[in-house]
Amino acid sequence: MNLCLHNPVTCADRSSSLFSALKTSNYKLGTSKFGFLKHRKKNHVVAVRSVSTSTVTTVKEETKRESQVYDAIVIGSGIGGLVAATQLAVKEAKVLVLEKYLIPGGSSGYYERDGYTFDVGSSVMFGFSDKGKLNLITQALKAVGREMEVIPDPTTVHFHLPNDLSVQVHREYDEFVNELISKFPHEKEGVLGFYGVCWKIFNSLNSLELKSLEEPIYLFGQFFQKPLECLTLAYYLPQNAGDIARKYIKDPQLLSFIDAECFIVSTVNALQTPMINASMVLCDRHYGGINYPVGGVGGIARSLAGGLVDQGSEIFYKANVKSIILDDGKAVGVRLADGREFFAKTIISNATRWDTFGKLLKGEKLPKEEENFQKVYVKAPSFLSIHMGVKAEVLPPDTDCHHFVLEDDWKNLEEPYGSIFLSIPTILDPSLAPDGRHILHIFTTSSIEDWEGLTPKEYEAKKEEVAAGIIQRLEKKLFPGLSSSITFKEVGTPRTHRRYLARDKGTYGPMPRGTPKGLLGMPFNTTAIDGLYCVGDSCFPGQGVIAVAFSGVMCAHRVAADIGLERKSKVLDAGLLGLLGWLRTLA
Repeated sequence: MNLCLHNPVTCADRSSSLFSALKTSNYKLGTSKFGFLKHRKKNHVVAVRSVSTSTVTTVKEETKRESQVYDAIVIGSGIGGLVAATQLAVKEAKVLVLEKYLIPGGSSGYYERDGYTFDVGSSVMFGFSDKGKLNLITQALKAVGREMEVIPDPTTVHFHLPNDLSVQVHREYDEFVNELISKFPHEKEGVLGFYGVCWKIFNSLNSLELKSLEEPIYLFGQFFQKPLECLTLAYYLPQNAGDIARKYIKDPQLLSFIDAECFIVSTVNALQTPMINASMVLCDRHYGGINYPVGGVGGIARSLAGGLVDQGSEIFYKANVKSIILDDGKAVGVRLADGREFFAKTIISNATRWDTFGKLLKGEKLPKEEENFQKVYVKAPSFLSIHMGVKAEVLPPDTDCHHFVLEDDWKNLEEPYGSIFLSIPTILDPSLAPDGRHILHIFTTSSIEDWEGLTPKEYEAKKEEVAAGIIQRLEKKLFPGLSSSITFKEVGTPRTHRRYLARDKGTYGPMPRGTPKGLLGMPFNTTAIDGLYCVGDSCFPGQGVIAVAFSGVMCAHRVAADIGLERKSKVLDAGLLGLLGWLRTLA
């Protein structure tokens, strides 16, 4: 999601919070722990947070650090990268995280403007519950001695769909299912059948200790402890949600609703959404629930970054990695834009696979595995994002926090600007905005090709035109008078996402070219280059906070085994990695 307006020549971009931050100082930042936001509202429970002072690292000190060899260098501080880094740090690995900007988090970051604290990306937060095995954010924070206060969201999302179909996804599963059945009474058995399979998969996942699927000792151990659950997951691994839904459901409109459910998960329809991914999200929203962190989503990355430092590892900001250094085909270090070099036993890239192999390894031959990946998957679309502050009275009483809007035609679901996702995090945490104001974060799919070849003036005009059309749609469907209630507005495009989040074409992960075989074709964390690993939304299991956190956990476990911090069998490793590589060729 967008961090600020994108146009290198406009005053609006120069005044953006991140752009301004990058110009505030020329010193280099080293290890740093961040304080958290103070809450301005009365009668609002305030979380207790640790605050400590940033450590300014001198050039001489960094020169010394350049000469040392870390256990792992992590490129980028998105949630996947930070989870991988902290999981390694608690195993006593020496980790260095290199972040291009002055704040951690990537698309799970934040920025502040005019008294508002905006989430850069989605405000729908999974993984924050206090039970089960899929509460990966809670676990990651706890591992480094951190915790965050959260606010339960009573409704995951409120769908506003064609033919005046309105469905609220309540936190309580029975309430949601009963509401859906009330809209489709003739499909009661179908609804229960499809979501029943989702729960079967979710319960299997939730019973397992989640570590690297590329580490055979762990896999064999889990199989012997939970054979039925492992076999269940293996059975559904190559299957998609749409195929399963069609075994139980016949009503075209209900199948279209399942498409909308999956689109939120994966930006594709149900026939292209792996069943395991769909099950994780469609069930965890009821099991663990959606829980919003007090103070905003940006607190997750700040907490993880602080915990990383507490463990004796480091995070450098304004550290723009330009290339990965290879020695005899092995990844051994990174080179920054300013010429500094850092070296490690392993390199973990939190960039997309396209950025990793197309930019950080520019000039190197693309490995066959990556060629195969790019044959099966393309870059998912980016987004047009609108961050707004509005007068509170424009929202009706009992407005839900999250909305999905597709007004007229189901065929527009996957079209650019066709559907709209809206978050109003101040419904849950009013302290994010000034008194009497609410935050609206609006986003809709958009491709970078739609924004290229424009003059600065044309670019600004198009942003305003497209944003006005989106706002008018919400005004007509949900909030009369919305346009006249706006007190603050920033618009971001795919160019924004590419520039500030360093994502190729602003993409948010892979999207299958055709109908995939579930998750069979998704690459894991290891790569064909010795010592190089990938983490994040272009790795198994894909997009979303809980998915990239899972990717981080898996990556840390595999790296830990490879550097001698976990048990390892070279023979079994070779066999399993070969088998997984062969299975991906079947996708």
